Amino acid sequence: MKAVVYNQPGLPIHDPQSLYDAELPAPKPGARDLLVEVKAIAVNPVDTKIRASRGGELPQVLGWDAVGVVRETGAEVTLFQPGDEVFYAGAIDRPGSYSELHVVDERIVGRKPRSLDNASAAALPLTSITAWELLFDRLGIEENAGKGQRLLVIGAAGGVGSILVQLARKLTQLTVIGTASRPETQAWVKELGAHHVIDHAQSIPLQLEALKLNPVDYVISLTHTDSYLTQLVEVLRPQGKLALIDDPAQLDVMPLKRKSLSLHWELMFTRSLYKTEDMIKQHQLLERVSQLVDLGDIKTTLGEHFGTISAENLKRAHGLIESGKAKGKIVLEGF
Repeated sequence: MKAVVYNQPGLPIHDPQSLYDAELPAPKPGARDLLVEVKAIAVNPVDTKIRASRGGELPQVLGWDAVGVVRETGAEVTLFQPGDEVFYAGAIDRPGSYSELHVVDERIVGRKPRSLDNASAAALPLTSITAWELLFDRLGIEENAGKGQRLLVIGAAGGVGSILVQLARKLTQLTVIGTASRPETQAWVKELGAHHVIDHAQSIPLQLEALKLNPVDYVISLTHTDSYLTQLVEVLRPQGKLALIDDPAQLDVMPLKRKSLSLHWELMFTRSLYKTEDMIKQHQLLERVSQLVDLGDIKTTLGEHFGTISAENLKRAHGLIESGKAKGKIVLEGF
């Protein structure tokens, strides 16, 4: 099968070996696995992070967002059958989706939204799972609740932020405040449903004060948490909650003590890495997201279509993500 691979970690994206086209043996599904013919993928920051750090003797296959058609099922599969159109984000400890065929555990797979084409659907799984778990699992916010409370989302124009703003606006009564630093990304966050948009390159406390939105009850920080931490502690209400997904080099949590603030970390791969008893919740939430899309409550966060799935196009996608200037999700389609 065709695949896009690498061997040596840490190479700059312009290096010919940073990603290259290859032929690999087709994988075989395990007992709970689906064998999926990949139709479209999306590129995420995690792809670039793993490329920078993980190597091996065998070619490494990245990719943790996919849309495809089930071609074969394992002996214990009960949720899907051959011919089903599916979308999912895969598992970080297994080969990724930059390949024509891919195996994935059925418990972390959902049915593709019927109203979306393959590319538009590929933009959704990883960020939807992350956003859903942040809101409802980590912060413990209940659906249709949160009236009179405020949620601040740092980096709201990125992949996770783009779906998080929509979920928070559609499924809760929270006042949603997003941050973005450029006019085009600020307009994007507003379009997605944020009640207010502020600039994280300026003073966050002063902007919230001017809007009479200080303090906030919840903060979800999606980028540069260590840079913003002092400001986030300042704007959080006593006993408020801070959640994050990024990888700060250092994070001094002592300032959280005075206000009894709680810290919540989210990694959407935790359930599949540890085969947790509630692993199937990712199947269930993807099914729910698919329904919300088909009802018109949530829209795709596709930002740019980079063409077919090839090393050349994936290198362009990685480069844009590494620049920090991506808006929404980058997708590729077909081999």
